[in-house]
Amino acid sequence: MDRVKRRLAPYLLILPGGLWLLLFFAVPMIAMLSLSLQQGDVVNGYRFTFHWQNYTEAIEAYNSQLIRSLIYGAIATVILIVLAFPVAYYIAFYGGKRKPTYLFLLLLPFFVSFVLRTISWRQILTDEGPVLGPLKDLGLLSDSYHILGTAPAVIGGLVYNFLPFMVLPIYVALERIDPRVVEAARDLYANPATSFRKVIFPLALPGVFAGVLMSFVPVSADYVNSEVLGSSSTTMIGQVIQAQYLVNSDYPTASALSFILMAVLLIGIFAYARALGTEDVMKVAAR
Repeated sequence: MDRVKRRLAPYLLILPGGLWLLLFFAVPMIAMLSLSLQQGDVVNGYRFTFHWQNYTEAIEAYNSQLIRSLIYGAIATVILIVLAFPVAYYIAFYGGKRKPTYLFLLLLPFFVSFVLRTISWRQILTDEGPVLGPLKDLGLLSDSYHILGTAPAVIGGLVYNFLPFMVLPIYVALERIDPRVVEAARDLYANPATSFRKVIFPLALPGVFAGVLMSFVPVSADYVNSEVLGSSSTTMIGQVIQAQYLVNSDYPTASALSFILMAVLLIGIFAYARALGTEDVMKVAAR
């Protein structure tokens, strides 16, 4: 009896999580896949007809929004790495007893709704707001200059909202670095730049890898920032999917676009992992 209990224990432990994923991930995914192959409308109903043209028609109609989302996601992710690494580096190596305080301040914005934070940025970036208003009054900017409704405003909002998702994984990777390794590099007459390039950054790659995964996917699929801070010229694919679902009630097209976006992101992630060398990254992480 004890042997049976020991064998069943691992399965019983994963049962709650497995049921959760089945009910709230697998079932909705299957339902969405079925919707993506249906035809019809809200009035007359939808019928499953293996209508693969939903995919080709969606790509033809919204390829520009899909490409724009990937470009915005890539730009925002690169900016996130550039901004997050110094922050994580300082907290990990110079934070001392104040590390919990710095981490709390980093996570503090999450106590406010994602939408409210984005709307706050809209107020800050208005033509007469606290940023552009004084600059225009001083004559440093023309009265016609504006930021809202442009790509920089959308990308800036994405960077602001997703910065902690990049900082935290990099911080965890840097925190695991043995200080004696860095000291050894200095003992071997490596200057700070060489020490960073040859020792610190390679050891921090697992954190960078995780940060990119945690940032690029939600950034590329986001629709709140482009909706609040952008315009019709900055529409992202997330906005299109949201509009097709909730405004136009075109569920097959929305479902097809969701799977197209998922497929593109998965291909990009696998290509990124292969280029970076996932096995090498995991070996570094295991040291």
